[in-house]
Amino acid sequence: MTSATDNPLPEPAGGTPRRLPKTEYKFSHVTTQRYLPTPGKAPGWPFAEIGHWKIDVNATSADWISELRDWRREHLTRIGYDDANYRRPELQWAQRNFVHAQMMVEDRYFYDPEEGRYTVDRYLDDLERRFGGLDSVLIWYVYPNIGIDDRNQFDMARDLPGGLEGLRGAVADFHRRGVKVFLPTMPWDNGTREQGEADWHAVAKLVKEVGADGINGDTYNGVPRAFFDACDALGRPVVVQPESTISAEEQLIWNVQSWGKKAPNEVIPPVAKFKWLEPRHMINYENRWGRDRNHDLQYIFFNGIGYNAWENIWGIWNQFTPRDAEALRRIATIERKFAPLLVSMDWTPYFPTLQAGVFASRFPGDGQVLWTLVNRNEYDLEGEQIAVPHQPGNRYFDLWQGAELRPQVIDGHAVVAFAMEARGFGALLVADARQDLADLPGFLALMAGFAKTPLSSLSRQWRAIPQQLTPIAATQRHARAPEGMVTVPAGEFVFAVGGVEIEGQTWEGLDVQYPWESSPRRHHRRRMAMQAFHIDRHPVTHAQFKRFVDDSGYAPRDAHNFLRDWQDGAPRPGWENRPVTWVSLEDARAYAQWAGKRLPHEWEWQYAAQGNDGRLYPWGDQWRDDAVPPVNRGRRVLPPAEVGAYPQGASPFGVEDLVGGIWQWTDEYADEHTRAAVLRGGSAYQPQTSHWYFPQAYRLDQHGKYLLMAPCKDRSAMVGFRCVVDAE
Repeated sequence: MTSATDNPLPEPAGGTPRRLPKTEYKFSHVTTQRYLPTPGKAPGWPFAEIGHWKIDVNATSADWISELRDWRREHLTRIGYDDANYRRPELQWAQRNFVHAQMMVEDRYFYDPEEGRYTVDRYLDDLERRFGGLDSVLIWYVYPNIGIDDRNQFDMARDLPGGLEGLRGAVADFHRRGVKVFLPTMPWDNGTREQGEADWHAVAKLVKEVGADGINGDTYNGVPRAFFDACDALGRPVVVQPESTISAEEQLIWNVQSWGKKAPNEVIPPVAKFKWLEPRHMINYENRWGRDRNHDLQYIFFNGIGYNAWENIWGIWNQFTPRDAEALRRIATIERKFAPLLVSMDWTPYFPTLQAGVFASRFPGDGQVLWTLVNRNEYDLEGEQIAVPHQPGNRYFDLWQGAELRPQVIDGHAVVAFAMEARGFGALLVADARQDLADLPGFLALMAGFAKTPLSSLSRQWRAIPQQLTPIAATQRHARAPEGMVTVPAGEFVFAVGGVEIEGQTWEGLDVQYPWESSPRRHHRRRMAMQAFHIDRHPVTHAQFKRFVDDSGYAPRDAHNFLRDWQDGAPRPGWENRPVTWVSLEDARAYAQWAGKRLPHEWEWQYAAQGNDGRLYPWGDQWRDDAVPPVNRGRRVLPPAEVGAYPQGASPFGVEDLVGGIWQWTDEYADEHTRAAVLRGGSAYQPQTSHWYFPQAYRLDQHGKYLLMAPCKDRSAMVGFRCVVDAE
């Protein structure tokens, strides 16, 4: 602990002398925090808004920064800090990695299932149009689908369209556009198939094979050194990027990049701890569920760091509002242009400003100084904003609005005036007489063009993206149930169901949007007048599917994983009466068409399983172990039980094998970015060790949402189907 005195402080870099009140500051606790304490806050200062106007940052920041520089020197000494990895040329791209995105492979802008090809240009063109594009992308192919069967995180990569060769081609397409590529690794995947080697060796081989540039450590508070070293050993040095903020400061040595999360949204913007310890450390701030991202964007601009522009969150579309998208474009344009200044060891946050509620950071370099400013007020500000040291020959530029300035010089300081929008941004560049500024006019013209559209003129309104139900054509009507089918009579039915997605809380935009709903949401209820129909008593079996293949000659265009457990083009001996799996939604539809049937709508499936009394399970309201196949908690899937083996699990209408055996395809929903299928019934497979695996939905008022990309990846050892036909 140190105490301020009443003596004048030495002049801060570029600032003016300040006198401080007698206030104590504690820095010992910041070793475990993501953000550094705000200058001027006495110990115990509440986080509430009451009294924040009393804080005088200008009067306290110089002493605070002086103490913080001492703290940084001490901490770097304590961890035996070596900056060699920040000096490695092959890793320095991370210091310019300002706009990053976690991208779901199921995003329809990335992969076109109709044409069966990757569309990287379409994906990147959309982002360039909306917010200026990316510097790096995390290709995400694992969660939330992992755990539906025993495929592990590395299997999920190999099951992408075209396998690893296809993934390598997509990586090359990103590289052609100047975008670096991260692949994920997750320590919690210990319940699916054993890989047979340590994660760091497996992911290093994958990185090298597809030509990736980095590794994202999902749930890691610092990616272990083993991953970094394993890639180095294969001659493929990578940037490792933990999903969570680094917890042990020595990990800063090899984690040259990280994500930042949950920056306190106070009037005074916080300083990022690891950016302060090592200004060359790139942080991509992540606030996936944020709808108003203005605080996020002010935070990154104030700290000179980057952003995780994550919009497709497990198939839930959280698009930037037009205002936030345009703000990110302008921030990234400035940060990319002046990236060398943003890694200055002489970075000074809380540089004194002239207007209350405006905060500035100073990033000095050789002959140039950049100030980034944020207006935390809810109103526009005009006039003098900042006073900076002046030398003859200095030139001053308002980078945000793209104009050269003529400040008033008073007592050796240039008093600079420009406008800042409410909750807006500003950027000042000062260049001395030695600087070659030949390329600056073009940049200023670009920014001036942006500034013609005030951010305040753009919408801040967030809206959920609409979904559409994929139509299912009616079949020929049958007066009586065909062989192997059961008639479900007409009747009134209360269709009540909810999605079991792990994340998303009760967000609008989550789960699916039924045709009678205005937007997607987790919980659904509708009283329906059901028409009669006939439904398969049991799921379609291997023997039935074999007849279809033999009779029709069906061969899918995308055949990877098709009937993966068959041998020599036929079911394994003794499997004929087991439910067929490893069939995609498209394969199931092809069978149904051949058979003169169709897949059920989800509400038909639930009505056939539940009847009209709202029961939780086909047999009643209490779970019965003897009504379903035994649960499999091993690391490998087992063959599904034969159909009809558990008649005690039948529904009120006599439909069997509805719950706890295999998942069953029903409806498909699509929005502009994501396709997903509603799966019903759950399966016998329950991988252990993590709550992140695809959740089960045994109750009849629950369903699973399974993201769709392509048949090769969608097919699963635990997903089959049954059919219906329409009744007269």
